[in-house]
Amino acid sequence: MSPQIIAMGGGGFSMEPDNPLLDDYILEQAGKSDPVVCFLPTASGDSDTYVRRFYSAFSLKPCRPRHLSIFEPPADLGGFINDCDIIYVGGGNTRNLIVLWKEWGLDALLRDAWQAGCVLSGISAGAICWFTQGLTDSAGPLAPMNCLGWLPGSCTPHYDGEANRRPCYHRCIREGALSAGYALDDGAAAHFIGTELAHVVSSRPNARAYHASVKNKQIFEEPIPTRFLGGSRYVIAG
Repeated sequence: MSPQIIAMGGGGFSMEPDNPLLDDYILEQAGKSDPVVCFLPTASGDSDTYVRRFYSAFSLKPCRPRHLSIFEPPADLGGFINDCDIIYVGGGNTRNLIVLWKEWGLDALLRDAWQAGCVLSGISAGAICWFTQGLTDSAGPLAPMNCLGWLPGSCTPHYDGEANRRPCYHRCIREGALSAGYALDDGAAAHFIGTELAHVVSSRPNARAYHASVKNKQIFEEPIPTRFLGGSRYVIAG
């Protein structure tokens, strides 16, 4: 299978417990009837509550759920990752996530798994971590940070859910602190095949994704065609 990354601006079991559309979409991309789905709660400090919510949601789905605690890793970390069909990364502190993954060599294992066909996915911190840069509040106020760099450009989640996201993202791109990139509403997910954006889907009728860039010192925000998973119609934000 081609490498796949599904980056969610918000949604999934942790934000929309009664709306399974995005989580079910992720499961479908593995192309298996009972994929092994591994939840990585690293960004939340391996929150027990977060892990329990994952199992409550995914134990009811046609999959084999498991989770990886970086604070109590298995003896064969590489083998553990290689057995997974889907990696689902939770939200939280992006900076801590990347530091811990690199310390344990998990970043390299995940990259190998991605290139071998494992579907990588995540929400918020678990979305922006794959890009070259992200807009994060990991160290306080919203600010740019360098991420893993597997997907080109920058990314910000919660575009419609936090009042400061849009103006801060625009300012950082206009000033050159962030490269052009993708802004994802809560409920919107950008599906990359290889390093190219293939689809944008949403769990909410009005959730959208945008590509933001700067030209002649002005921000250009282009809506990306988005398919609401509760229907078949593509829409473009006005």
